[in-house]
Amino acid sequence: MQLTVNGEPRTCETGMTVEGLLTSIGLDPRKVAVERNREIVPKSTFVTTALADGDVIEIVHFIGGG
Repeated sequence: MQLTVNGEPRTCETGMTVEGLLTSIGLDPRKVAVERNREIVPKSTFVTTALADGDVIEIVHFIGGG
């Protein structure tokens, strides 16, 4: 299936979840915020939220510093 992730086209397997996408990209699900089709996805549902063909995903990851 085709997704748009942070403005870039990406192909992934059918039935992939938000957590699966984050893992495949190499991001720690605990350190990101995810928006799917302009709606925030709660962290508690990353494991169960299945992605669909054509979804637009925005991922923001947090970087510590000081």
